[in-house]
Amino acid sequence: MAKYVFSFRVPSDYAPGAGTLAEWRAWFGGLGSALADVGNAVTEYASLGEVGGSDYRMAGYSVVSAEDMDSALALAKDCPVMRVGGGVEVGPVLEAAES
Repeated sequence: MAKYVFSFRVPSDYAPGAGTLAEWRAWFGGLGSALADVGNAVTEYASLGEVGGSDYRMAGYSVVSAEDMDSALALAKDCPVMRVGGGVEVGPVLEAAES
């Protein structure tokens, strides 16, 4: 199994609602053993260069284990950011060789 980073992006004016934390906990729980690292939320945001436009910002990240990119995308499809007009960037983790 490979590891994939999920980078969560939300509209720049997004503000979490009252049920947001419970919604995320439920989604993370549904990932089961595929969730390799719950990651962290991002509370402040700045960027250099082009990172997807100024209408969206990073909200956090997680790492999952999946067979391939299609499987990782299937895990991401029900992410709570999708319901607020955001998205999930998915990319494989290239593990650096230990020396």
